[in-house]
Amino acid sequence: MTAPPEVASAAGRRPVPYWQAGLGLTLLLGGAYLVRRHWPTVEDGAVRLAVADQGWLLLGALAAIGTWASSALAQQGAVTERLPGGRLVAAQFAASAANHLLPAGLGAGAVNVRFLMRCGLPAGRSASALAVKATAGVVVRLALIGALAPACPGLLRIPHVPTAVFLAVPAAAALVAALFRTRWWPRCRGAVGAVSADIRAVHASPARSAALWGGSLAFAALHSLVLIAVTQAIELPLSPARVMLLYLAASGAAALLPTPGGLGSLDAALALALTASGTPAAAAASAVLGYRLLTVWLPLLPGLLVLGLLIRRRAL
Repeated sequence: MTAPPEVASAAGRRPVPYWQAGLGLTLLLGGAYLVRRHWPTVEDGAVRLAVADQGWLLLGALAAIGTWASSALAQQGAVTERLPGGRLVAAQFAASAANHLLPAGLGAGAVNVRFLMRCGLPAGRSASALAVKATAGVVVRLALIGALAPACPGLLRIPHVPTAVFLAVPAAAALVAALFRTRWWPRCRGAVGAVSADIRAVHASPARSAALWGGSLAFAALHSLVLIAVTQAIELPLSPARVMLLYLAASGAAALLPTPGGLGSLDAALALALTASGTPAAAAASAVLGYRLLTVWLPLLPGLLVLGLLIRRRAL
């Protein structure tokens, strides 16, 4: 005897585990706490930008939205399997919000690994796909800095390297040599081999290779465009090329500090870079606040809502 349709339907719908609902609620509360804690900054930025050119701010907002699509394109390019496009973009939007709750990109990494595993990729290949995407992002940023630096002479200065750094190089080499003799080396070699295999597989497909590098380039360019639009909105006397170079250098420096989403480290690096280029401190602070408003504060709660929805629907 077959079960009635309503019984079969009820059996097919599994209740959402309590831990998933609790995780979604925790993320939402964490986002609300961040907004409340930094509310004076958000409010001051809104007041400063209220008299700015709204057309440029709209362009900045559109560029911020484009960063999630470009991140999704790069993530698709990092794997050979076809990923569901709509859920992929939603996962990048959710990952950008989660990234502001945990340090050093752990939030975005966890969301993307879970998404790729839900799409059928093993855990190892999911982590490898993130490594491929991150490597492409670093290469693209370095290439852009190298291309823009000659066009903006004197903007970037080579910092003084302390003697301790030179002393640390032999110590790091000795540590790597010691790693070869430990039981961890086979695992490290296996991980490096897996990443190398994925890189070769991706570049064997012109479409995937174009998605990986094109998405990585668009991601860096669109983030730069957000800051360019804000500086134009408040009428800073800086060319777009100089603003882009300052952003790439500051974001690269901020990545060395493990703060959630670069909060604090990126703000300080951007403000320092803008003031070092001759921008008044108040105008530099307003530019950083505008950039953060468009890329962090306005999308934060909607992004966490999307994250909670993806968790509830078992997409993560």
